[in-house]
Amino acid sequence: MAIWNIDTKHTAVEFVATHMMFTKVRGKFEALEGTIEYDPANIAASKVNVTIDAGSINTGVADRDGHLKSPDFLDIANFPSLTFVSTNVEPTGDNKAKVTGDLTIRGNTRSVTLDASFEGSGKNPWGMEVAGFSGSTKINREDFGLTWNAVLETGGLLVSKEVQINLEVQAALEAVAVSA
Repeated sequence: MAIWNIDTKHTAVEFVATHMMFTKVRGKFEALEGTIEYDPANIAASKVNVTIDAGSINTGVADRDGHLKSPDFLDIANFPSLTFVSTNVEPTGDNKAKVTGDLTIRGNTRSVTLDASFEGSGKNPWGMEVAGFSGSTKINREDFGLTWNAVLETGGLLVSKEVQINLEVQAALEAVAVSA
């Protein structure tokens, strides 16, 4: 089993929500830390543990970021981080898996399943072994206490309940555990 440390400089945790019923707003979290335990010979034994700094949210619009950090949404003063801890990994094909885990946002924990894949590994120009992983899922933000919204003149809602989450992760090899 190899233990990989997530490289935040080469990792993207991005989200997409629908705005005003017809446009997409994208954002990302810029600060996180975590590990991935991965063995391609035994994918089911893999584990993921990630902590994201809620205050690092960035949509490219300072006013919107401020609103997302407020008690209306993430409430970063009371809930400074989001976490994901895997509970099950089910291989689904070559280097692919369903990674189920506990996602905690704003103190609310729900089970979510990511469609994940191992993208490959190799040595970077500095001689360090690195690996790439991808994942995606959709969540209902209201399941996590993110219920603020506004009714539009047309009767729709300003912000969609459904949020798409996309992950592109690069991680550096920390250690390889030796089986007993």
